[in-house]
Amino acid sequence: MKKSRIAVLKTSPGRILEDYSKLMRMIEYGKFLSKDVKTILKLNLSWTLFFPACSTPPWQLEGILKTLKEDGYNDVLAVENQTVVTHPWKGAYYNKWLPILKQYKTRFLPLTDVEWVNYEPKTEMLAMKDIFEKILIPKILIGSNIIHLPTIKTHGHTTTTGAMKNAFGGLIPKYRHHAHLKIHEVLVDLLAIQKEIHKGIFAVMDGCVCGNGAGPRTMEPFIGNIILAGGDQVAIDAVAAKIMGFDPMEVDYIKIAHDRGLGVGDIDQIEIIGIDKKDLEKLNFGFITKKSLVIKWDQILRKNTAKIKWIHYLLFYSPIFKFFIFLSELYHDWIWYNLIGKRKIKQFMITEWGKLFSKYEYGEFPKFKEVKDWNPY
Repeated sequence: MKKSRIAVLKTSPGRILEDYSKLMRMIEYGKFLSKDVKTILKLNLSWTLFFPACSTPPWQLEGILKTLKEDGYNDVLAVENQTVVTHPWKGAYYNKWLPILKQYKTRFLPLTDVEWVNYEPKTEMLAMKDIFEKILIPKILIGSNIIHLPTIKTHGHTTTTGAMKNAFGGLIPKYRHHAHLKIHEVLVDLLAIQKEIHKGIFAVMDGCVCGNGAGPRTMEPFIGNIILAGGDQVAIDAVAAKIMGFDPMEVDYIKIAHDRGLGVGDIDQIEIIGIDKKDLEKLNFGFITKKSLVIKWDQILRKNTAKIKWIHYLLFYSPIFKFFIFLSELYHDWIWYNLIGKRKIKQFMITEWGKLFSKYEYGEFPKFKEVKDWNPY
C-alpha cells in the first residue's frame, strides 16, 4: 500500500493562527481541494454547551478559514448537524463560531435546513443497509470538497474519535444513534460513501486541547499543543490515536478501513512531516477511554435487546426513546456539567489556551428558525 502523508506541528496559543496556515500549506492541501467547487467545513459539535476539547475550538475554525481565504477559496460554507442531544445554532453560539464566520464572510448552515436525498453506494456496505431502511445524505455535499474539523479526544463508543467519526454527524440524520450497534463498520461505510460523493476530502485536527476519559463530552481536558492535517482520513486518525497512546491497528474502525484499502492505518506506512518521526514516537499522552453512564447504559440496552426485536423497537423506535433523550440531557447538561464540568472549565480558563478562548467573542445570540424536529427513531 502506498504511503500516506500527515503533517504534525507543535504549537502554542501565541502562534496558533500562523501555525494552522503553515500546517495546511506544508501538506499542500490545495492538491486535495479544488477551487472550482464549493468547499464545505464540517464542524464538530459534540455538545451544545462549551467544554474544552468537545467541539471545534474558535482558533481552529479561524486558522482554517484565514488560510482558505488567503489562498483564494472563496466559495466556503460551514455546516453542522442536529443530534438528539445537540442544537446547531446554540452550539455555534456557545462555542464562539459565529463572529469568526461573520468576519470571514462564511455562511453557517445547519444540515437540518438542507435537502436530503436517497443515495445508493457503489461500494459494498458493511452495516449501513442492515441498520437503515435507506441511506440519506445531504444533496449539497455531492460534488463538493469537504474539510473535517475534529479534535483529538477519546470516545466511549469508538475508543478514539477524529476525522472519520466527524462524517458521522454529516451523513446520517438525527436517528444516527441506531448506528451504535455497529459503529465501527458504519464509520468505514461512511468513508467509502465520502470517497464516492466528494470532489476532495481533507481533515485538520486540533490537539491544542485534547479530551481524555469518558469522551466525547464528560472528559478530562489535556493540553496537547499539537495540530494535524492530511488528506487520508484513516491515516490522520491513526496518527492521532498513536499520539493519544493507542495502537491504531487495534482500534476497529481504523483497522477495518485500512484492510479495505480506504486509507492507511499502519503508522509504519505513514510519512510524517512537520515533526521528526522520532519525536512523534516519543509522544504518548497516555489516554484511557472510559464510558459515561449514558454510553454505558446505551450499549448495555442495545446489545442485550438487539435479538429481541419487539423490546428493541419498543426502546429505540417508540416514544419511550424520548425518555432516554431526556435522561441524557438531564445527566449531561444539568447534573454533570454543573457539578463537575464547570469546575473543570474554571481550571481550563486559567491556562494559556483558556485565556485565548476568553479573547474570542460570543457575538449576539443568533436569530434562527427553529431547527427541523427530525424523527429520532
